[in-house]
Amino acid sequence: MGSSDDNCAEQPLSPPGRLFLHPRWNLIIHCAIGFKNPIDIDAIKSRLKTSLLLSHPRFSSLVVRDSLGVEHWQKATHIDFDRHIIILHNPVSTASQSVDHDTAVNNYLADLSISSGLSTDKPLWELHLLMAHNCCVFRLHHALGDGASLMSLFLADCRRADDQEKFPTLAYGKKRDKKRVNSSSGKGWWVLLIGFLSMVWFNLVFVVELVMRSLWVCDRKTEISGGDGVELWPRKLATARFRLQDMKLVKKAVPNATINDVLFGVISSGLSRYLEHRTPNALPEGLQITGLAMVDLREQLGLQELSDMMKNNSPGLSWGNKFGMILLPIYYHKSNGHDPLVYLNRAKVMIDRRKQSLQAHFSYKTILSTMPYLGAKVTAWLNYKILCNTSFSISNIIGPEEEIIAAGNTVTYLRVNSTSLPHALTMHMVSYAGRVDMQILVAKDIIPDPAFLASCFEEALLDMKEAASRNATMSN
Repeated sequence: MGSSDDNCAEQPLSPPGRLFLHPRWNLIIHCAIGFKNPIDIDAIKSRLKTSLLLSHPRFSSLVVRDSLGVEHWQKATHIDFDRHIIILHNPVSTASQSVDHDTAVNNYLADLSISSGLSTDKPLWELHLLMAHNCCVFRLHHALGDGASLMSLFLADCRRADDQEKFPTLAYGKKRDKKRVNSSSGKGWWVLLIGFLSMVWFNLVFVVELVMRSLWVCDRKTEISGGDGVELWPRKLATARFRLQDMKLVKKAVPNATINDVLFGVISSGLSRYLEHRTPNALPEGLQITGLAMVDLREQLGLQELSDMMKNNSPGLSWGNKFGMILLPIYYHKSNGHDPLVYLNRAKVMIDRRKQSLQAHFSYKTILSTMPYLGAKVTAWLNYKILCNTSFSISNIIGPEEEIIAAGNTVTYLRVNSTSLPHALTMHMVSYAGRVDMQILVAKDIIPDPAFLASCFEEALLDMKEAASRNATMSN
């Protein structure tokens, strides 16, 4: 599930892996796993030693550099679990005061987001056990793989809580895409021609847009803007919680809308609410605020297929980082009693146009081509500039549809965030068992109230749900 050069034990890192190891990035993924029951340390260690995770060569390899400074994977002779598993028995507290479990875990993750990186004298992962909060935190360097591949590998070691003989199931929406393709097959040639010309036009426009963002075009400064060096600023973390059923109800209000359309409509509405609260009457109506989204470019493997391939050490299994970046603009609008579903309509139109372009593939291929010829320093600088010239970043990872069991313990939540970027606002969403949790990581000197921002997103979805229910009642 990534670049094929990540399959053998001693090979150069893929270009995306080298990018994430560069000091300008040094990006680490944090996956927080909440448990229903107290953590059994022995069960965690025992399961980890026999897991598919450690069967993969990346998790038992070191990063070494050759005489030219090019990074390689080198098989470790021994894995000292005591260096990888960090156990914290005491509760996480703030200013000597106890806080609830969610806040304590978020505070811990916020501190990790600006902490020192993972030591390169051991494989690039750690497991932090927060015993008092029934939570474990995987720290995984992004050089090991992206969110989609790492989530698939983790879930291949889990089973459904309602049937421990079965793997969890993931919904990728392939049936919807197939339906759209079939529905277009009966259209006239002129409709197909217009569609083709639109695709060519949007490809040209969006690729040029990405190049300009990496050089000089930037958003106007607002109350959520970051910039060069902001990745070093102290962080806060809050969680916005959504019901997947509410999102499904809202998406029915707009023909052919998707869950991703709803999510981005919620973000657009929520950010407008937040900015209106922070700077009333200060921003012009329709101001563009550009987000940067990460898009998985691979075909998803089923978990049973993944498990079989891992156990058999199949040479066909690829891994690593295979995703592209797309620019997703939103526009500031005051509420003023507007129909909340307007945000969903705008999001759908914008995302549909982006889907017709190859912007994500272009960004991925650019990393592959610039790394060998221009080197890690230039590649890291170009991609860093895109972050500095946009206002926020967002990712969305599909999780299991059912509750799962890991190491004999029922999982209550899955949440993801990463180390800091030049953005003052990064959002990572993961779906799990009918819920969607969005981790909102902010530079606290720029956005001091992430919990209020989270409530803006939650209220935006509820308002859309109410409007969708009202429209459905009127149509009946």
